[in-house]
Amino acid sequence: MMERFPRPRTKPEASNPHVPTGTKAPRPPKERLPRAQRGDLGKGDRTDSRLKPIHHPIDKGAARRSFEQAVPGYDEAAALQRELADRLLERLDYIRLAPELVLDLGAGTGYAILGLRRRFGMARILALDFALAMLLEARDRDRDRTRGSRLERLDCVCADVEALPLADTSVDLIFSNATFQWCNDIQGTFGECLRVLRPGGLLLFTTFGPDTLWELRDAWAAADGHSHVSPFLDMHDVGDALVNARFADPVMDVERLTVTYERARDLMRDLKLLGARNATSARARGLTGRRRLSAVEQAYETHRRDGRLPASYEVIYGHAWAPEQRRPEGTTVIPVDVVRDALRR
Repeated sequence: MMERFPRPRTKPEASNPHVPTGTKAPRPPKERLPRAQRGDLGKGDRTDSRLKPIHHPIDKGAARRSFEQAVPGYDEAAALQRELADRLLERLDYIRLAPELVLDLGAGTGYAILGLRRRFGMARILALDFALAMLLEARDRDRDRTRGSRLERLDCVCADVEALPLADTSVDLIFSNATFQWCNDIQGTFGECLRVLRPGGLLLFTTFGPDTLWELRDAWAAADGHSHVSPFLDMHDVGDALVNARFADPVMDVERLTVTYERARDLMRDLKLLGARNATSARARGLTGRRRLSAVEQAYETHRRDGRLPASYEVIYGHAWAPEQRRPEGTTVIPVDVVRDALRR
């Protein structure tokens, strides 16, 4: 059972005419954000002995197969993903942008497409996902919603977000909800986003941080030594990747949400329905036996609060702009003041 997520009580203030304010990236890599728990539970018991996630590469083939198989039950379990999409769409209400082409990167079954159409009228929408079955579901739903209207049909591209098959400077807005955690090279992925964005274009996204599903990670650690939860990058690392990819004015902020369950196996069932199975290269290849699952459930019980088991999500929000003028690769920028001072000597 999922608890209803609280809505933010205040609107973001906009010091920049384009974007809501947040925490400018990058931040000191050693600094940890305070735990601002949201949801139906208070602060969880977080101890120094908690295991930190080990980053193993994502097996893209395994991840793609999981999402392909998840289509029939995906929306039943995707309440959190829909909530994040709604919150991300709301941020567009504070941004002055009139895109001609919008790219929904990691579109899944297409939930966000209706919100994008409502905000941008006759803009062309392009849905991209690496799971073909997801894209077909998104296309069919959008066709049913727009039948008889003057809206352009939804264009779909089946591809990996780390290698976009799109022309340079062809997109005005990239909207990406809960997708970048499936990338092995986040800076390279941001580089691809920058490549396809037109000057002045916007990248707006959510992804998950390292505190996501930490209770489940710890429970599995008590049962065996294998990787069972996919890795998640820290907010500061994501911000650094945006800077290094040469995006302009990157802004990052984080929100912590909690979903509660009656049993640990209910959480694991939801993750399976979502296709969010463990796809790391270090995952165990055999079937998980009943004894091991029982050990995981027993370990998870140590986190029970108020009769419910929490599943924590650290949600990272980010946006950045494609610079109006781009510096060619291999060039060095020297400030005018430095040149002037050198000439005076």
